[in-house]
Amino acid sequence: MSAHCCEHDTPKATEITDLPRYRRILWIALLVNAAMFLVEIGAGWRAGSLSLLADAIDFAGDATNYAVSLAVLASALAWRARAAMLKAFSMMGFGLFVLGSAAWAVWRGDVPDAATMGVVGVLALAANVSVAWMLYAFREGDANMRSVWLCSRNDAIGNVAVMAAALGVFGTGSAWPDLLVAGFMAALALHGGWQVLRQARGELGREDAHGHAH
Repeated sequence: MSAHCCEHDTPKATEITDLPRYRRILWIALLVNAAMFLVEIGAGWRAGSLSLLADAIDFAGDATNYAVSLAVLASALAWRARAAMLKAFSMMGFGLFVLGSAAWAVWRGDVPDAATMGVVGVLALAANVSVAWMLYAFREGDANMRSVWLCSRNDAIGNVAVMAAALGVFGTGSAWPDLLVAGFMAALALHGGWQVLRQARGELGREDAHGHAH
């Protein structure tokens, strides 16, 4: 998921050979991920699917990454670190929300709508493949997108997991496949958010030390 693979550094604007095109692709990727976040949040809520809500966390994290890349192309490391801290707190907050919702769902015993889960899972997979294709066309010389293959692979795994949960719910008539996938994805979000937070705090500490040295 994006929590683990998209913490790469934003390149300096002077290192990008076609900055206008780079910005356009980042904007498209940002809008696609933000739209899928809204779709999965809405669909997950209506279908009662926590795995869809958890997958929405991933789209939110990716959208934040692209927004940060756009905002801090020419900014100092300290600003990138502060933005990363905001992202980390958001990721962990969503992770806690999904885990709490999972516990509530276990108590209520509701079964999510498998059909909605499957359809939205396929749509999410198509969105991730489309974004990866756009980034592939611009990866040459772009340090920020070198790890996009790992990101895309993990995003796709999350989408496939949602579809597998949909099949499990459909086949068993139980909410447990959805809850298990949601719990795993929420745990990844919490762990990844904590990693991003630690890294951002370390970068701020180094930047402060560098500033005092001067």
